[in-house]
Amino acid sequence: MNLCRILLLQLHSGEAEAIALATDLKADIVLIDEQEGRQLASKAGLAVTGVLGVLLRARRKGDIAAIKAEIDLLRSKARFFVSPLLEAKVLVAAGE
Repeated sequence: MNLCRILLLQLHSGEAEAIALATDLKADIVLIDEQEGRQLASKAGLAVTGVLGVLLRARRKGDIAAIKAEIDLLRSKARFFVSPLLEAKVLVAAGE
């Protein structure tokens, strides 16, 4: 049984495929937001970030002006969910 099939027993197909591909490619990092996927990716030895991590990095590099505006767009356009506590932590880390 390959890694993807094993992961499909616990994860949605997108997360399972992302972890399997990142493992095959020996990727430096994998983008996953769901907690279960993040935990399994970490157990597989992968570095993990999520959408908020990407936004924080972009803000720090000056590629975007504000994270709050990007989160609001993700909510309205992609039905993105982030807990209020996590959003507050990210905004503080970004200096917003």
